[in-house]
Amino acid sequence: MFNDFYEGKKVLVTGHTGFKGSWLCNWLISLGAEVSGVSDKIPTQPSLFEICDLGKKIDHHICDVTDTSVFKALLNSINPDVIFHLAAQAIVSTSYDTPLDTINTNAYGTANVCDFLKDCQRPIICVLITSDKCYENVEWEYGYREDDKLGGKDIYSASKACAEILYSSYFHSFLKHNENVRVCSARAGNVIGGGDWAKDRIVVDMIKAWSAGDSVKIRSPKATRPWQHVLEPLSGYLHLGASLSGNLDLNGQSFNFGPKSEQNRTVIELSNDLFSQLADFVPATVACEVVDNKPFHEAGLLKLCCDKALMHLNWEANLSYEQCVDFISDWFGAYLQNQDMSLITADQITRYCDFARERELVWMK
Repeated sequence: MFNDFYEGKKVLVTGHTGFKGSWLCNWLISLGAEVSGVSDKIPTQPSLFEICDLGKKIDHHICDVTDTSVFKALLNSINPDVIFHLAAQAIVSTSYDTPLDTINTNAYGTANVCDFLKDCQRPIICVLITSDKCYENVEWEYGYREDDKLGGKDIYSASKACAEILYSSYFHSFLKHNENVRVCSARAGNVIGGGDWAKDRIVVDMIKAWSAGDSVKIRSPKATRPWQHVLEPLSGYLHLGASLSGNLDLNGQSFNFGPKSEQNRTVIELSNDLFSQLADFVPATVACEVVDNKPFHEAGLLKLCCDKALMHLNWEANLSYEQCVDFISDWFGAYLQNQDMSLITADQITRYCDFARERELVWMK
């Protein structure tokens, strides 16, 4: 898998205590990597990080990526071969409450990683993860391409666009002249899966409401999203990192990772589909209730064009929409039955890879 690139490598994950970061750490462990993690805190209770006991399985550090001197000293002590930079303020609604913190973490934190790379004196590969929301969203029916305009009407989107601009500036000013460094940015969105408990995330709201016997309150029932399981973009990040080691032409580029267009579903469709599979495990009797309450701007349509990832990396999404829903309902169903979620999480990674093997996806080699 990934041509065994990660076996024995020292891999640093920033934001490792978050939802995506915890899934990535679990996958890297299974690949034989020596995993280190840097985050400023454990962001939710409960958390996938604690459920999987990752603090005992990896080299775990609490550090703010915006604390330049401390963060860079820690990076130097870890001396990683590969960095996946996921550390971020990842919630759109929170950006309205703490705009400066959001900008500081998402933009300046990324700049700190790039500044560390600037001075690297040994080979290192870095994948900087931003978001599909880095694009200036005009809600057209086409997927955004990597060279489309960056920007945003909200602080979160603007902070992600800033991160991308800073990455590009650092690359052209410093990084492309450093023969030790190979770096790319990766953009994905609408990521869902088991183990997510972040604020104002639709699946989280569903599970919490249904577990309490309530219907979930939906603000934008017709909002359409290309939903993708968390393992989908992670397979893209891992494949991109491994590909960077052997293909200098990828250096300094950006890539979208997302599902096929036929996976677009409305929020209310996702709610009904998940509820139909979890009804036996929750006391709620009605899936959802539409409410007229929009405390912040939400895009009605946002999707990515992933042709570049297919053309240059031969990467494509692995799961169908139905399989994505199955994975999520299976994970939360097991959680609600108090099963060993560390084993369930590892099993889902194995199942995901089995599907990829059956489809003969290139990164399985």
